[in-house]
Amino acid sequence: MTMPARSTRRSFTTGLLGLAALPTACGGPPKVEAWWDRTCGCCGGWVEHLRAEGFEVDDKVVDAVGPHRQALGTPPNLMSCHAGKVGSYALEGHVPAAAIRRLLKEMPSGVAGLSVPAMPVGVPGMEVPGAEPSTYEVVAFGRDGSWRPWMRFCGLEAV
Repeated sequence: MTMPARSTRRSFTTGLLGLAALPTACGGPPKVEAWWDRTCGCCGGWVEHLRAEGFEVDDKVVDAVGPHRQALGTPPNLMSCHAGKVGSYALEGHVPAAAIRRLLKEMPSGVAGLSVPAMPVGVPGMEVPGAEPSTYEVVAFGRDGSWRPWMRFCGLEAV
């Protein structure tokens, strides 16, 4: 049985549209939502770091970050400067792109997100000209508030 020409054209067009969407669905840049306070000077540096590293960032300047942290389930003892989300994972503070990429690649069981507690010198957005970058931990946390070391950095370099 032969299909009418109109159905064939429609199927072909639908197939082409599906192929056009394939790179974004399978291999497009990771998308991060970021929430930060309009009075903060360092959060924009973190957003720019992620963009420079190939992430797509939906940058949201808000009056209060707290409600977003609460919705993400970030433990209070791991809070820092700004909140973010990549896929189903929460991000807190100046988490380097390398740590986020590892998280997305490994997708470890029981991990709800990553945090860089406090604001160490040398994290993305907290670079200080002439100052030695700090060595700091990126921690992985669970929904139950537990946490464990994820990666160690000196500035932007994994150590």
